[in-house]
Amino acid sequence: MNAKKIVLLAVVALLVFYLITQPTQSANAVQTVLGWLREGADAIITFVKQLFA
Repeated sequence: MNAKKIVLLAVVALLVFYLITQPTQSANAVQTVLGWLREGADAIITFVKQLFA
């Protein structure tokens, strides 16, 4: 097997294990990441609006 595939499989396995054993903390982590993505998207939208205003 390719080393890249082994590392990817290990990361996915750890994520699944974390999701199963710590569902509340997993949900909080996902909400945090989605919040960061939303803030980034809002910043880009504001930049583009100001650029063409």
